[in-house]
Amino acid sequence: MSAELHALTLVTILTALIWIPYILNLILVRGLINAVGYPENPAPLAPWASRMKSAHANAIENLVIFATLVLVVEIAGLNNATTALACTVYFWARVVHLAVYTLAIPWARTLAFVVGFLCQATLAVQILF
Repeated sequence: MSAELHALTLVTILTALIWIPYILNLILVRGLINAVGYPENPAPLAPWASRMKSAHANAIENLVIFATLVLVVEIAGLNNATTALACTVYFWARVVHLAVYTLAIPWARTLAFVVGFLCQATLAVQILF
């Protein structure tokens, strides 16, 4: 398996698991019956869980872009040291983004997001040029 596909697999697994902590918080604050139902006035998530839920939505939105770029790199046979590094850095940028978003560290959140975007841009440049 290429480094690019390995990183894509890790990013996908991370994105697939992010929901677990904030859903556990949902069950804790609302109770199981209200967590699986549609209560009229639901108790809010803890602030960290709400932020994690937002980080999860952001991860899903960016996974679509990242996965598409990685698959184009793979199909076109454009794998190289730059694409491998961009994919590895992207994974770690997403890990950092999740952590600092959940912990409400604003500048670090933005920096992690920008690093991830630059990794996506690097893949796009490798594909187009």
